[in-house]
Amino acid sequence: MFFLLEVGTEELPADFIDEAIAQWKQIIPNSLEENFLTPDKVAVYGTPRRLAVLISELPEQQKDRDEVIKGPPAKAAFKDGKPTKAAEGFARKQEVEIKDLDIRPTDKGDFIFIEKKIKGRQTKEILQALIPNWIDSLEGRRFMRWGNGELRFSRPIRWLVALCDKQVLPIEIINGDSTITSDRLSRGHRILHPDTVSIAQASDYVETLRSAYVEVDPKQRQEIIEKDIETIAKELKGKADLPDDLLTEVINLIEYPTAIAGKFDPEFLNLPTEVITTVMVKHQRYFAVKKTENELLPNFITIANGDPNKKDIIAQGNERVIRARLADAQFFYTADCDEPLDSYLPELENVTFQKELGTMRDKVDRIMDMAQQIAKQLEIDEKEQEEIESTALLCKADLVTQMVYEFPELQGVMGQKYALVSGESEQVAQGIFDHYLPRGANDIMPKTLTGQVVGIADRLDTLISIFGLGMIPTGSGDPFALRRAANAIISVTWEAKLPINLSQLLIQGCEAFMADHADKDSPLEALQTFLIQRIQTLLQDELNIDYDLVNAVLGEADAEYTDRALQNLLDVKDRAEFLQEIRNNEILDKIYETVNRSTRLAAKGDLNYTELDPSEVVQTELFEKSSEQEFYNGLMALLSKTTQAQSQRNYQLLIEGLLDIVPKVSEFFDGENSVLVMDENPQVRQNRLNLLGVLRNHGRVLADFGAIVKS
Repeated sequence: MFFLLEVGTEELPADFIDEAIAQWKQIIPNSLEENFLTPDKVAVYGTPRRLAVLISELPEQQKDRDEVIKGPPAKAAFKDGKPTKAAEGFARKQEVEIKDLDIRPTDKGDFIFIEKKIKGRQTKEILQALIPNWIDSLEGRRFMRWGNGELRFSRPIRWLVALCDKQVLPIEIINGDSTITSDRLSRGHRILHPDTVSIAQASDYVETLRSAYVEVDPKQRQEIIEKDIETIAKELKGKADLPDDLLTEVINLIEYPTAIAGKFDPEFLNLPTEVITTVMVKHQRYFAVKKTENELLPNFITIANGDPNKKDIIAQGNERVIRARLADAQFFYTADCDEPLDSYLPELENVTFQKELGTMRDKVDRIMDMAQQIAKQLEIDEKEQEEIESTALLCKADLVTQMVYEFPELQGVMGQKYALVSGESEQVAQGIFDHYLPRGANDIMPKTLTGQVVGIADRLDTLISIFGLGMIPTGSGDPFALRRAANAIISVTWEAKLPINLSQLLIQGCEAFMADHADKDSPLEALQTFLIQRIQTLLQDELNIDYDLVNAVLGEADAEYTDRALQNLLDVKDRAEFLQEIRNNEILDKIYETVNRSTRLAAKGDLNYTELDPSEVVQTELFEKSSEQEFYNGLMALLSKTTQAQSQRNYQLLIEGLLDIVPKVSEFFDGENSVLVMDENPQVRQNRLNLLGVLRNHGRVLADFGAIVKS
């Protein structure tokens, strides 16, 4: 049996279509499986006016099946060999006799069970119950009510098609006073086929809609669009630029794609390429055509959803629109370039960053202070410090230019252009652009030191200021994109290998915040926790480090490890990656038991975590067995390797030392000369615990082995 469900709507938001398709691809197969229905294929489609699922080779009904149902504990079901009310109630509910009940052992004791043969239900009956849930289960932003009912959906539902092969499956969607009833009538293209479309049978769905100028399969629409764009671009002797976001949006804006070429005056090519492409992509949804990688042709390609026979009229309309937009951009660009970039700084005093945090000019001053602190930590030369200072001063100046006011997407881009026009150095200009990078996941990283430092300073100021006001992200709510800001700080530091002390910068930044906001509590502790969480997420999700190894390098509620991670972001990444490497090559297994056992026992003592020299805390005269002396000698040999590993961040040296000491510790624990660590003599006991504590501390130079789970 083929089954078709089509939910017809008003024009859906482009981004919701992909979301809905992805949700149904998960929800519907799972729902069928839960109801013991296994189809051959579940195909989910979507256009701006409909969502549909076509299920092929559905069985007419469920198979009959044997089902084992667990009841109450046997001791509650029978007393003195007679059934209790619990047994009688269970039997009554399952519609069986008491004699049919079976007692079986489980991990939690004996329970009563019943084996029943369940007759398969008709598939149509099951679908009638499931379909409303499939529709109600969809989620998306800005769901709305319509009419006088409580039903919420992305857009009003206008029709419903439900077919089991050739037969209409009766379904009703009740929304207040209105009821939408399923039938076989769909809708064709609004312009090219405005009449209703009768679908004879479910398996004909795709072809029937195609004959009505609706391509329901997004993949097919994408293939048509890409092929037609490529053809037109070749005719124009260029290559089309196909940004993924734009392509996805266009696919979900049209039902019957027609690619159309357009042109604009070559004089506009004097504008920066980014301006032209922004006008095309962000505002008009046109595809730019390139002559070379960095050179545009005075052409564009648009995807129309109208009559293919009216291409010329559509092209002319698009050309008029883009000419007006580019003329505006040219005016803004010329006017902005008439003034040096620093002349816009006073206007930042009229732009509010946040009402309790002052203006954008105030923020620039804070960015400059923070950038100066970072520059000091990096110990860079005077020329680079001056470039960082200039970059920080000018990094937000383009926000008040006419171009960025009209096209906010160009912030940073225009700052770079205007800085060069104003005579600033390439490093400063590139830094202004770079300081916004990365703008999100998978974005490019900043190339210049100026951009790296100023970008970190900008995000640190935002984090400290917003946290200081108590606006800490909760759940999915993050209006100031603080998670993205924190991720960028960490990612840029890792990518550029900047040896910054983030802990110190947070302390300095929080002190400066408190000086201006004495009525607020310090956000330091909350920021430290937040950033550790972001490090944890990036290590696990981006670098694919096992969760327990991440816990081992960050510590679990371990203040020392927290501070260590924030003091040296490069080190925490190195240690996590090294741990993953030695787990993968099974070296970790060779030292795990020894160091982990020592770590657990050392907790019974009171040795601090920093002591690495056994001669400071171990009394050799208290040794009673040769294994103790061997353990001690091994620790003395390990000391130099650990010290070298710390100074060079070469943890291979530490592992080599730990591998050498493993046999000695094994003899100490379990060999012929093994000892009882928890000796009755308190001095001997403490001495042995100190041996183990020193070994634990050497292990802690790399990680908290107590947090590592055995492979």
